[in-house]
Amino acid sequence: MLDRIRATPPGFVRAYGDVSPGAPRFAGAVLSGCEDPDVPWHRIVRADGSIATHPPARQRALLEAEGVPFRGERVDMRAARLP
Repeated sequence: MLDRIRATPPGFVRAYGDVSPGAPRFAGAVLSGCEDPDVPWHRIVRADGSIATHPPARQRALLEAEGVPFRGERVDMRAARLP
């Protein structure tokens, strides 16, 4: 799973279920305990494009710096989700 997260390039996102099919909450648990600075945790969002981290400002700032588009408070998943 961490390999899938690391393979998410700048400017794109994946949903928790994309990196851990059938167990998206497991992906969240792994990421919350991961201290590896090489894991781009900020590129993983909910399937609806919302940001799960609290507060969301840091994650959003990192994604915007990479050019990830937003529609209101959510990532534009049609444009940014890694196919």
